[in-house]
Amino acid sequence: MSAAQVEAARHEAPPGRTAAPPAPRRRRLTGWYPYLFVAPSLFGVVAFLLLPVLIVAGLSFFDWQLLSDPAFTGLDNYRKLIADPSVSHSLGVTVLYVLLCVPLQTVLALGLAVLLNQRVKGLKVFRALFVVPWIATPIVMGLIWDWIFDPVNGAINSALALAGVQGPDWLSDGAWALPAVALVNIWQHTGYNMLFFLAGLQGIPKELHDAASTDGATSWQRFFTITLPLLNPAMFFVLVTNMIGAFQVFDTVFVMTDGGPSHSTEVINFKIFATAFREFDFGYASALAMVLFLIILVVTLAQVRYFNRRTTYDMS
Repeated sequence: MSAAQVEAARHEAPPGRTAAPPAPRRRRLTGWYPYLFVAPSLFGVVAFLLLPVLIVAGLSFFDWQLLSDPAFTGLDNYRKLIADPSVSHSLGVTVLYVLLCVPLQTVLALGLAVLLNQRVKGLKVFRALFVVPWIATPIVMGLIWDWIFDPVNGAINSALALAGVQGPDWLSDGAWALPAVALVNIWQHTGYNMLFFLAGLQGIPKELHDAASTDGATSWQRFFTITLPLLNPAMFFVLVTNMIGAFQVFDTVFVMTDGGPSHSTEVINFKIFATAFREFDFGYASALAMVLFLIILVVTLAQVRYFNRRTTYDMS
């Protein structure tokens, strides 16, 4: 018996059983075909993300007043912003705004998700109600809350007056203006973040909590030892997106306070806008934008590194 006949006999079907047809060979895409499928997304990334960053980075080395020709100045714009006290003030206001928004927004979103993860009647209705503020545009929300914070006819001060308390002039008081703007951001985005936590909670197997309860673990112990570790992916997404959004806040500040009073709400993004479109100093504004870009990049990379070092449990 030849070697070919032995190999054929090895692959013969056993008696009474029909040999299965050979599996079809998958044709691998080669050449330019794969790039055709990713081209639309790749075009969007290059045209609306990479290219604008490169243009702004290049403009940061020029002095350009829009109506005049750009003049190369090297690192002068960066030396100017280091010595500019208004830049350090805007960065400080931005950091304070981030600290006001992100922790409280995250805690409230997680708390709402835990509540809605119970057997609540009308769960879909509650989900929709909590997400409605996020659907509305920041400009519209800013105008509505501008009326709510009105010191004379606003809803908040009117409610306080019924309790015999005189409310402050929220948006004209330097001590209250930034917390008021942060409150609007928290109110608008908490429901949206709640959806991610709720999805993460519903993906946690109930058997884990049942086993912990059998072993005598309290509800708080189960929350901190089971729920929070298994929410790492959702927590990572919420914190990163919230942090980036808080550093880039502009619309609400522009509508509600216009950076005032006395620059108390002049976040760095508003400073960039005012420098570019009110002072027409596009070179300096580009340098400020690059500083903001680098700050967000460093903060995001720090978060990525932190979450990569945390223990993540595989539920598959």
